Amino acid sequence: MAKATYKDAGVDLEVYAESMARLPALMKRTHSPRVIWLDGGFAGLFQLDFPSSLFARRYEDPVLVSCTDGVGTKLKVAQLCGAHDTVGIDLVAMSVNDALCCGAEPLFFLDYVAMSHDDPERLEQIVRGVSNGCLEADCALLGGETAIMPDLYSRGDYDLAGFCVGVVDRKRLLDGRAIAVDDVVIGIASSGLHSNGYSLARKVVFEIAGHSVDDEIPQLGQTVGQALITPTRIYAKAVRAIMRHYTVKSVVHGIAHITGGGLVENLARIVPAGVRLKLDRSAWQVPPIFSWLQRLGEIDGAEMDRVFNMGIGLVLVVSPFYAESIRHQLDDLGLENWLLGKAVAGESGVELN
Repeated sequence: MAKATYKDAGVDLEVYAESMARLPALMKRTHSPRVIWLDGGFAGLFQLDFPSSLFARRYEDPVLVSCTDGVGTKLKVAQLCGAHDTVGIDLVAMSVNDALCCGAEPLFFLDYVAMSHDDPERLEQIVRGVSNGCLEADCALLGGETAIMPDLYSRGDYDLAGFCVGVVDRKRLLDGRAIAVDDVVIGIASSGLHSNGYSLARKVVFEIAGHSVDDEIPQLGQTVGQALITPTRIYAKAVRAIMRHYTVKSVVHGIAHITGGGLVENLARIVPAGVRLKLDRSAWQVPPIFSWLQRLGEIDGAEMDRVFNMGIGLVLVVSPFYAESIRHQLDDLGLENWLLGKAVAGESGVELN
């Protein structure tokens, strides 16, 4: 009787070793002196305070901030496009942008890649995207896990999960409680769909409209695949610049990452009692990809608002005295932004009219 092997069961340890050998360089390119590298270690090490004039960070009362997320069914589009080097950016963005909402500095990131079978080249592409996202967020790719599960995933399928850890001084922790009447709401442009609503978008584009990823869409100026695979914007540099420039918490009162649930539901999470945010729908122009999707699937406007970011990826609620200064900083960073509305007295919530 033939002896059973791991390879016969779908896991080739020699190919797995080749995959693992490709990853350390992608990790090390994101490391600062705060990372303590362990060859063959079972964990990643990160030094919170680093006593160096080149990298001086001191936290009076540090609070660790942790976030986790995935990329969702955008991975299906990556499969159709045969492009796997950008979804890692999405993975970093989804967790890092959440951490920013607490006013946190992203410190390090961990990834989890689950695959149907070992594919060193594809894994390298995925992790290169994660590495690029970490460089953009100025956080270290500290480690991760790759799981090969041939019985759980169909051939060629994979899934991603990401985990970000950041830090903020307690006195600068943002939770929305400082939002007050007359505060100004600033919206920062998204890069497109980001990583939300892809189950609906794929149904509309590929099932209802019958498009393929290679179809050219004149009103978008790109192919379907290019439009749908555009990576999620990472807002770390913008938030870091603003938070460092304004040393008091009385300037930025709240930050919301606009993901599933849209503007209304995500902003409502940070609005305190007695304050209502009134937003003007005409304050910004919705990017063409959203109106194209809406027409293609005859999607109700309320459903669009509830599922997609509609062109706003991050929102800052700030003191009215500093709003223009903050907008100038965002302009200098090349981030399109708009005054969406203001805070008024009333029942806690958000109005989009």
